[in-house]
Amino acid sequence: MTSTTTGTWRDERLAPDDRADLLLKEMTTAEKCHQLTARMSWYLVKPDGSDAPDADEVLRHPPGHIAQLILDDPAQLAAMTGTIQHRIISRGRLGIPAIFHAEALSGFLAGGHMVFPSGTGLAAGWSPDLVEQMSDLIRRQMRRTGLTHALSPVLDVALDPRWGRVHETFGEDPYLCAALGVAYVRGLQGQDLSKGVMATGKHFLGYAVTAGGINTAGFESGARRTRDLFAYPFEAAIRMAGLRSVMNSYSDVDDVPAGASPEVLKDLLRDALGFDGFVSSDYGTLDHLVGRQRVAADEAAAGRLAIEAGLDVEMPNPSGYGDLLAAEVERGAVDHRHIDEAVRRVLRAKFEVGLFEHPYPTERIDVAAAAAEGGELSQDLARRSIVLGKNDGILPLAPGRLDVAVIGPHADAPSLQFPTYTYASWREANDAIIRGELGTMNGAEDVVTAWYDTLFTPQDPHTLVGERYGACSLAAEIGERARTVVTEPGSALTRELGDEAIERAVAAARDADVVVLALGGASLWFTGERTEGEASDTADITLPAAQIRLAEAVAATGTPLVVVLVQGRAYALPQVVQEAAAIVVAPYAGPFGTRSITDVLFGVVNPSGKLPYSLPRHSGQIPVYHHQKAGSGYRGPLPPGVSNHYLDMTATPLWPFAHGLSYTTFAVSDLDCGPDIDARGTARVGATVENTGDRDGATVVQLYLRVNTTTVTRPAQQLGGFARVELAAGERRRVTFEVDATQLAYTNLARDVAVEPARVDVFIGFDSDDRSLEGSFEVVGAPRIVSGAERSFLSTTVVDTVNGPGGGV
Repeated sequence: MTSTTTGTWRDERLAPDDRADLLLKEMTTAEKCHQLTARMSWYLVKPDGSDAPDADEVLRHPPGHIAQLILDDPAQLAAMTGTIQHRIISRGRLGIPAIFHAEALSGFLAGGHMVFPSGTGLAAGWSPDLVEQMSDLIRRQMRRTGLTHALSPVLDVALDPRWGRVHETFGEDPYLCAALGVAYVRGLQGQDLSKGVMATGKHFLGYAVTAGGINTAGFESGARRTRDLFAYPFEAAIRMAGLRSVMNSYSDVDDVPAGASPEVLKDLLRDALGFDGFVSSDYGTLDHLVGRQRVAADEAAAGRLAIEAGLDVEMPNPSGYGDLLAAEVERGAVDHRHIDEAVRRVLRAKFEVGLFEHPYPTERIDVAAAAAEGGELSQDLARRSIVLGKNDGILPLAPGRLDVAVIGPHADAPSLQFPTYTYASWREANDAIIRGELGTMNGAEDVVTAWYDTLFTPQDPHTLVGERYGACSLAAEIGERARTVVTEPGSALTRELGDEAIERAVAAARDADVVVLALGGASLWFTGERTEGEASDTADITLPAAQIRLAEAVAATGTPLVVVLVQGRAYALPQVVQEAAAIVVAPYAGPFGTRSITDVLFGVVNPSGKLPYSLPRHSGQIPVYHHQKAGSGYRGPLPPGVSNHYLDMTATPLWPFAHGLSYTTFAVSDLDCGPDIDARGTARVGATVENTGDRDGATVVQLYLRVNTTTVTRPAQQLGGFARVELAAGERRRVTFEVDATQLAYTNLARDVAVEPARVDVFIGFDSDDRSLEGSFEVVGAPRIVSGAERSFLSTTVVDTVNGPGGGV
């Protein structure tokens, strides 16, 4: 747009759009092109705050963004942020401040801040209200250290557990991803963005369902499925929470790299989904266009492709943008209009977050107080994330009365509760760089190593999480509750430790009243023994063979077996694990992970977690997820005389999406689907939920819908709403889901997003396969084409007290 406003861009009374237009007119081509770049901190300053060797050259045209400044405590971070920001403002011709960004997936990724459960851990808690509280705290922590842009949340819908980054996501369901994503963005950006932090939805698009489950591989999907399934959480965050930034996927989408695709970044993201913020490149995207995807001959060509496609900002350092892009503009190879559009979006964002008025961080920070912030919330989220998968009555364990053997690779490994995108895991990778075991992927190994070597002293990971976060091992936590405890690893995560290690584990099991067998995975950054993480994918999702051998040896003792699975994504469970007396599934939950597991084992906490993914029986089933299309996968009918979809096993998951047990029991009754609606109406579906056991507890009441459309195949069911309800023993509550007709919209035969007449089948229960209550309502009357601004993405839930015998107060 062209502003007609008179005045100066410094006038705070003007709207951010107008200020951006006015400032844009003052800028040279080079200044504009560098506003579209980021720089790592070490290119501007040394660890002591003095100028880096190339600082004068970098500050000739200051970058618009500063990438991943991670230091050991918030006071140190704030001081360095202020130092760099002052240089950028004072030495740039126009004094334009930089946006500093950081990761914030499981808490603010910087030393001295609380860690929260990973994405699938947050999803297992089904608690958007607590997720919003978490990101609101992250907002305050980042603002006071001078950072205004978070590279979170991950809104990828994860259908393939072979992919190593599943734990960063909110799981397999687009509705659950949308509900938690909207909550995260609202908390982070706040009610007033001038006091908020810009959230980044990533990775657009289809990054979690790449070919073969391999990181950065291509994404293959039809246009309808792309829009209706994989774009759903992004559009919800854009429409409902005003998402201000989006990060491209590394993947190809319909054979075009997402970071260079006008169809993805303009036609879909901006025109169809209504996004009006700026697009941030995933790190090294332009280099990938040249060296990996080979769609650009050199960095200049990559820059041309990306800027014309709508990629606004290149991170973490200039490759095809900056001086190279300016030269392409000057020689007429790139239309200046593309530059102005991108720069206008970046400048508007800086005005929106109040960066010109408040560019510097808080002057004083109480380091000890900052480190403790969010502790109770982290513990509450961790407790809610624990899923009781199976229980033959052995749980809860009796406190103080049992001799317990804690065996397995997670028995004495508190640091494994801290996955990638937490400070502890980052430090472990950082220490590997200092030791020369891991490259930096930034092309400046000598500079980076010197920076880290000056600022950080390598530390044992278990010691670090103990000293920084008070994290204890599972064996230590159980030792506080059991009569006696002994612990043996028996095996590493993926390696056998030898026959003697197995023999010691077997001896410990034989002498115990009960064995807690602590198995599972680990997420690390490009280094160390791991089963998950970025670029850490697996072809076989079965628990590693070393752990299976250990489990079989321990089970052979006959001592009752309680299996604890610490994991960020689904594993196929061997028979020996399936036959255990009890199975508890726990995410990477940070400092309170092992304590929360122990609270559940001993009944201090009644488990309420629900799996955010289906648990396959075998790797060969992948992908297996609850919203498979009608007539497809395990939702399809069997031919006459055929008993299974596969010759060798059933196609159903071992445990369905949202599976999770409790130490009490629940029931739903009295379904009311309300009257039929038209395409502008709201369906009201209600049911009564009752705690039918003798113990207080919480459950998640779930609404599933099947829209029986014409011509276009739709999911056999879709999550349409949920409510986490806490109930005293014998208590009842009435749960009503209000579903706007536009929530049922889909891309129809004419490729319009529309609500069309249909019978809508209704299922209410406690997991995706539970058919405790079934009914239906009709959408009648004329079809309705729905614009994005009109569309509803999440149902409204009302939980009321039920009076009378067994009811609430």
